[in-house]
Amino acid sequence: MIRSFAFTTQGRLHSLDIEMFLMPSLLADTNLFLWVDLENATQEESRQILAEVFHFHPLSVDDCIHVSPSPKVEVYEPKEDDRFAHYLFMVIHAVDYSRKDGRFATSELNFFLGKNFLVTFHGVPLRSVQLVEERCLKSTIHLARAPDRVAHALLDSLVENYKPALEELSLEIAELETEVLQNAGPQILEKIIAVKKEVVHLKQIIGPQRDVLARFARGEFKLIRGHLVPYYRDVYDGLYHIGEIAQSYSDSLSGILQIYLNVSSNKTGEVVKVLTMITIITTPLMIVGTWYGMNFQNMPEVDWKWGYLYALLLTVVSTAGTLIYFKRKKWL
Repeated sequence: MIRSFAFTTQGRLHSLDIEMFLMPSLLADTNLFLWVDLENATQEESRQILAEVFHFHPLSVDDCIHVSPSPKVEVYEPKEDDRFAHYLFMVIHAVDYSRKDGRFATSELNFFLGKNFLVTFHGVPLRSVQLVEERCLKSTIHLARAPDRVAHALLDSLVENYKPALEELSLEIAELETEVLQNAGPQILEKIIAVKKEVVHLKQIIGPQRDVLARFARGEFKLIRGHLVPYYRDVYDGLYHIGEIAQSYSDSLSGILQIYLNVSSNKTGEVVKVLTMITIITTPLMIVGTWYGMNFQNMPEVDWKWGYLYALLLTVVSTAGTLIYFKRKKWL
């Protein structure tokens, strides 16, 4: 699917769903800003837009079409034989967390940012892109006056969409903390490890993206006008805060894991204590039974009339004495 918009320098919508053959003419008009959004586009559509209309560098086109494991930003400046204009190529990732699956799903978003154009490329529908498109079409705040403004809005919306995912993860961690105190079984351990793994995954996503946005926050790129750098810095600060939250979640899960291990250790200790008490309490019985079970000929108690009663009383008294001793020591 290809969506295209042309806006004036005042942020007003000029054209919508532009024919491909008209795009070069609109790009040549310095009073217009062209935004082309490719969502789950076919290879033919991608090739036509990226290679034939904008003439982007083959390396950036290849990085765009194929999934990139890490976020990045690169500057492409035309040489003598190049047909493309000066542009930034950026790979960023949106996230979503499903409590049903217990996993963070990442969706790649690619930017081609030029002086008077913005091309976005993504394989699945992204809420951040949809929201920014709606805001641009309403034209209430003149958001679409320049591509660096729209790029900032996209990045800001993408970072804001981390928050619902973090809230879901927070609820998951709170439930785990309750469950580990109520029933510290093997299934809880599996859940803790699974959620901890997803938090590590989240940190691996945020870390490189934070490095990419830090370059925007420092104003490294000429295509980002100076008065917009503080806005990009604000997006960076938001992502930095999210990274701190992710670290706090990791610490919380480490604490929950330690609680689980302590509870499991206490349960094991109680079982060992009970078994030990049973063994010690039954020791007098075993001693008496073993002693008089040897059946020597010269054991007077065996031939004695009251021998059976004597052995029984000896067993009861020695067992009771053991119980009383443990009670006084407060071991029972």
